[in-house]
Amino acid sequence: MSSERRLGSPVRHEQEHGKSRKQKDTSNGGSSLKAEILSWIQILLVAACIAFVLNTFIIANSRVPSGSMENTIMTNDRVIGSRLSYHFSDPERSDIVIFKYPDDPSIYYVKRIIGLPGDTIDIVDGAVYLNGSDTPLDEPYLREPMLPEEPMHFEVPDNCYFMMGDNRNNSNDARYWQNTYVERDAIIAKVLFRYWPINKFGMIE
Repeated sequence: MSSERRLGSPVRHEQEHGKSRKQKDTSNGGSSLKAEILSWIQILLVAACIAFVLNTFIIANSRVPSGSMENTIMTNDRVIGSRLSYHFSDPERSDIVIFKYPDDPSIYYVKRIIGLPGDTIDIVDGAVYLNGSDTPLDEPYLREPMLPEEPMHFEVPDNCYFMMGDNRNNSNDARYWQNTYVERDAIIAKVLFRYWPINKFGMIE
């Protein structure tokens, strides 16, 4: 009797050991799944933080909803601007910029800088004249010649800029705004390139 009991003892021990190993495997599987989920959450949080930093401090992503910049930027094109460009230098004439619309700062506009601080601008017979020059501003980027309007005269204040669209005959720009000039701090970014549509991906000038 005692011999049979001794022979039977290892069998019970082996069964119990197998059961314990299965429980451990199941436990490890659950821990592994939790670790994987936690890893993905961490990756998503890091990606979100990087995207936030990029969009807040480094780049500006904008869709151009109108044809005011055609043919340089077409309706519904998407562009990327650099927020850092004007941390190291001042905006220059002919730069295309993203800025807060002076008549409603909650709206962002994309236009070209035509007038710099201290400039005088005269628009006569469909041409732009800077600082009393007899020669009109050379503007090869225009979609088509400007239609003549009544002569206009502007004097750009210090720390402000005068913006116009490349599609002059279809552009709501500084010529018609209630608040004509864009302050330096309202300029968000310098437009660098178009990323959509993909077949037109490239630098913008």
